[in-house]
Formats: sequence, structure tokens, C-alpha cells
Amino acid sequence: MQVPTIVWIFTIIGIVGLLAFDFFFHVRKAHTPTLRESAIWSSIYVGLALLFGVGVLVFGGVDMGTEYFAGYVTEKALSVDNLFVFLIIMASFRVPRADQQKVLLFGIVFSLIARTAFIFLGAALINSFSWVFYIFGLILLLTAGNLLRPNAHDDDSDGLIVRLAKKFLPASSHYDGDKLFTVENGKRVLTPMLLVMLAIGGTDILFALDSIPAIFGLTQNVFVVFTATAFSLMGLRQLFFLIDGLLDRLIYLSYGLAAVLGFIGVKLVLHALHENNLPFINDGEHVTVLEISTGTSLLVILGVLTVTVLASIFSPKGKAKNAVSGAKRHAVDYLDLNYETDIVERERIFAKMVSEEEQLRALPEKYKRLIRHETEVRDLLHRAHAEHDKALQREEQR
Repeated sequence: MQVPTIVWIFTIIGIVGLLAFDFFFHVRKAHTPTLRESAIWSSIYVGLALLFGVGVLVFGGVDMGTEYFAGYVTEKALSVDNLFVFLIIMASFRVPRADQQKVLLFGIVFSLIARTAFIFLGAALINSFSWVFYIFGLILLLTAGNLLRPNAHDDDSDGLIVRLAKKFLPASSHYDGDKLFTVENGKRVLTPMLLVMLAIGGTDILFALDSIPAIFGLTQNVFVVFTATAFSLMGLRQLFFLIDGLLDRLIYLSYGLAAVLGFIGVKLVLHALHENNLPFINDGEHVTVLEISTGTSLLVILGVLTVTVLASIFSPKGKAKNAVSGAKRHAVDYLDLNYETDIVERERIFAKMVSEEEQLRALPEKYKRLIRHETEVRDLLHRAHAEHDKALQREEQR
């Protein structure tokens, strides 16, 4: 279905308007979103995406609507997986909690720009060369295999983008609010805020390399590809703060995504065979193969992701990893607090850390082995306790 230009214009204006609203009303003033705020706005953005999908279903037909929902669900799942990497990058650069949402919004905007470029490039290649489906299918199958590797989201080492940013772009050792540049010893220098944005921007480009082939495996309608991708990114910032504490609990998400990307990769290869014009395959003739419908694809994707999430949530191993990472993260957050931080905020973070410490002590021995660099974790917790004791003494003296 050919989408009228006016629909494209209004859609783009709406998406840009949502991003501008997010910045001016939520992100411009640095603050840590509450759970309630994150839940409300996450629901609003998901609701808008679903409402838009209903519009596509009504005005574009069942096939176009099904393609949109299949693409949206797949891209949303990939976006949640990307949050793991964003979390690791921000932990590596020790981004203050209140400034994390600005970094995330930058990542979303850059990701949308990068993926839009890849979408139109991919569409141009597909229209000119049908064999591109073989390439896309291979990319997804390789990505699926990569996700099956142990420790696909290893938080003990910096990724390539982070290492390059730290090596070639030396910056000040401290943040100056959310400024990208600051003055140090009379010289204008970069701040870690600029470095983390560059690291996330570079990582976004890598994410687009598997994200765009995945959705082109479900539909070749450029409007559907663009809108499903855009709406999957909308609300990702709020979703990060909503499920931040649960990210490490989704221990089987990589396996679920591997299954989804592998499935779509096979679907792309089958489609490539059906449209084949390569002379060394079946003498350049089309190959008669089973083609998987978009409706079937949507059911498979929903089924795999549902099983993956439920298995992760109810897994004792997932609960254990969540307690370990949570205790470590909250200890670091506490130690990063300013000298004048309100005691109420200190008590809030400290209480979370203590709760997770109790969970750690109650873990069976086999799950305690999940604690990497145990001495480092214990030292962090000990320092956080000592710092809290000092904060309580200062409070009593006031």
C-alpha cells in the first residue's frame, strides 16, 4: 500500500513533537524519575503505539496492521535488550542518576536518526537487489548465534566503543552537571557526559545493523518499518527507570531474542530463495519453498518472548543475579552521593542496598557463586555502610 505524503508529514511531525515534549517537560531539568512517573509515561507511550497500530489496521488493512504489530513487538524486545548495554556504559562512566535520563534521550534520538538512515538504505538495496535478503538473513543468524554466547551482556569489561572513547577523547575526571564541556586548570576540556553520549551513539549504530534487517524480515513497507521502529523507541527512557531493577532478572532474554532473530533470519532466507535470481542457485530461477506468513511470525514472536520473560521472572537464578547486581549498584549509587545530599534520599538508597544484602545472605551456596569479584562487592558494601554511619552522625549534629 502506498502511503500518502501528507500521512508521512503528519507522522514525522507527531514523532518529533513527542521527542520535544519529552525533553522540555521531563528531561531538561535533571531529576531521577519516580517509579510512578515512569510507569504512567511508559503506559502512555505503549498506548500511543498500540493506538497507532489500530489506525494502521483500520486504514491500511489487516496485512499492513499485522506487519506493524509484528515489527513493533520485535523492535521493542530488541530495544529492551539494548538497555542492558546502555546500563553497562553508564555504569562504566558512572553517570549520576539524575542525569541518566538525558543520556538515554540522546541515545533514543541518535538511534532513531541512525535507524532511519539504515531503513531508507535497506529499502533502496531491496528494491534494486533481491539477493540482499540473503545478506540480511545471514546477519540475523550470526546475531542470533552471538546472543547464545555465555555472558552476552558482560558488565565486567568495557565494549569497543567505550574503550575507544576513553582512549582517544581524554576528558575531565568529574561531571559538571549535564555540561558537555568544562574548564579545568584554565583549559576548556570535555566532560565524561560528552564521552558517554558518544559511546552510546556509536553503540546505537551497531544496534541498527541487526535491528533493521530483523524488521525488514517481517515487512518491506517502509512506512511500517519506520513507524514500528520509531514507536518502539518512544518511551524507552521511562521504561529504563521502570524496569531498571529487573533488567538483570531477565536472564533468558538473550535466548528468546536469539530464537526470534534466528526465526526471522530463516524467514528472510526462504523469502530470498523464493525471489531468487542468483545464477549459481537453481540456475537463477525462483526456488519453491514454504513462505512464513506475517500472522504466523507475530504469533511465534509473541509466544517466544512470553515464555522467555515468564521463565526469567520465576527463575531462582534470575532472582539471585538481580540481588547481586542490585546490591552492587545501590552501593555505588550511595557512594556517589554528594556531601549535602538529603538524608531522606540517602535512607532510600541505603534501605534498598540493605534489603538486597539480606537476600544475598539468604542465597543457597550454588547461587552465591554468581557473585563475581566478591571481594570488590563486599568492599563496596562495607564502604557504603561506613559512609552511611558518617551521614547519620552529621545529621545528629545539625
